Amino acid sequence: MDKVFNKLRNLDAYPKVNEDFYNRTLAGGVVTVVSAAVMLFLFFSELSLCLYTVTESKLLVDTSRGDTLHINFDVTFPAVRCSILSLDAMDISGEQHLDIRHNIVKKRIDANGNVIEERKDGIGAPKIEKPLQKHGGRLGHDEKYCGSCFGAEESDEHCCNSCEEVREAYRKKGWAMTNMDLIDQCQREGYVQRVKDEEGEGCNLQGSLEVNKVAGNFHFATGKSFLQSAIFLADVLALQDNHYNISHRINKLSFGHHFPGLVNPLDGVRWVQGPTHGMYQYFIKVVPTIYTDIRGRVIHSNQYSVTEHFKSSELGVAVPGVFFFYDISPIKVNFKEEHTPFLHFLTNICAIIGGVLAVAGIIDSSIYYGQRTIKRKMELGKFT
Repeated sequence: MDKVFNKLRNLDAYPKVNEDFYNRTLAGGVVTVVSAAVMLFLFFSELSLCLYTVTESKLLVDTSRGDTLHINFDVTFPAVRCSILSLDAMDISGEQHLDIRHNIVKKRIDANGNVIEERKDGIGAPKIEKPLQKHGGRLGHDEKYCGSCFGAEESDEHCCNSCEEVREAYRKKGWAMTNMDLIDQCQREGYVQRVKDEEGEGCNLQGSLEVNKVAGNFHFATGKSFLQSAIFLADVLALQDNHYNISHRINKLSFGHHFPGLVNPLDGVRWVQGPTHGMYQYFIKVVPTIYTDIRGRVIHSNQYSVTEHFKSSELGVAVPGVFFFYDISPIKVNFKEEHTPFLHFLTNICAIIGGVLAVAGIIDSSIYYGQRTIKRKMELGKFT
């Protein structure tokens, strides 16, 4: 057994030196203090990195199917009145949403940007006393109201009981309403007068859209739109001159929920129209993103990049409006918050201690042997 212990003793990589042979120096003390300070500084730096979260990112192919895209917007048009500003959306699958009204709030603003009126856009019309019936007479006491569609009826039983329904019937036919003053529903609802009363005002639109997760576009256009030859036109031709000032400010535009570190490049962007009229286009590349925080909560959202272009009406058909064309990236980004592994922390601490001690030992030895060499040379010089 003693032989085994002797062999182990011979393998000792840390031989001990009797304290009587120690030679402590001033330079060694300075190096020791500096080394301890450096080790403490590096230790607390590593500890802070271990306590705080780091965000790791990964790129994956997006294999999700059948999802929807949530769009949040807040856009201000200082020179376009609310009554003629509409929101439309369509995608490459052929799905269309024209003159969207749900989940949208319109705010009438004056030239200084102050809110005049705020209302949630909706469908419907005020009650009309004795309106004009489809057969040409006025509504009787016990008679059910069925307004005329003015030639745009889909069937004999089709009724248009509001200005909105007449406009919708005309849209389906692909017709333009050339004079709304002649439409009984629009005249009684005061639609034309309401448009004229808002002259010189601007409009702020806030709301959200839920669309298919495929390439498409949504746009803010002057007038209710209808599709004809794949081009969006306006049906309020009697009220517009195609020279609207579509200067705008995008207060907010996001695709999904907010997560830490998200940057929306169009937030706060402002564009002022010059002497040329036309449509302003934003081309957006949407990148699906999943963010997982340190507690394991998962946020499904999107990032995006954007380029922009102005299409002048002098170059052809250019409906006054602001168009957002978006496409979906096939690559998905995964962000995950996590702490530095504890074993990684211990490894770094050991590396710090060993590295500092090794460097300090080299420095101390260099100083010690340098001083001793100088001292010997001085002693030899005295004897000679």
